[in-house]
Amino acid sequence: MPLPFPFTRAAVLAASIAVLAIPVTAESQQAEGVLTIDVGNVRVARGTVHIDICPQAQFLKDNCPWAADAPAQVGVTRLVVRHLPPGRYAAQAFLDENNNKEVDRALFGIPKEGVGFSNDAKIGFGPPKFADAVFTFNGPSQAIRFNLRYFLGAKGPPARR
Repeated sequence: MPLPFPFTRAAVLAASIAVLAIPVTAESQQAEGVLTIDVGNVRVARGTVHIDICPQAQFLKDNCPWAADAPAQVGVTRLVVRHLPPGRYAAQAFLDENNNKEVDRALFGIPKEGVGFSNDAKIGFGPPKFADAVFTFNGPSQAIRFNLRYFLGAKGPPARR
């Protein structure tokens, strides 16, 4: 069957060979992995703990490409993010006590719900910088841990006796 103009059999064959000759890099051979995150200092077993895993360009924004949610557990809540390619990321998490999918804020933007960042990056008069929260994910599986901080109300779970 003849090919429609302007494609000739020779052109199609040459293009097919060129595609097969593209080198496979080590980066493209690395499989996407699983990141397990233990978020500590969860003060109530109400609502959801939400986490975003962000490359630098999306850090502190709502459109991070990887996210997970888990029902809040007093103390530590474990979340799992799948299909994460190797790279440098920062994690940002919050305790969504009322399940409205956002961090509730008081006067001057102070969070009413617990918030936290990878490396337990400090929160001063604003959120931390990417450099303070960055971690390297090498895959295929890895675990990190950090705590939520509260600016209003109870500061965390009650002490155990």
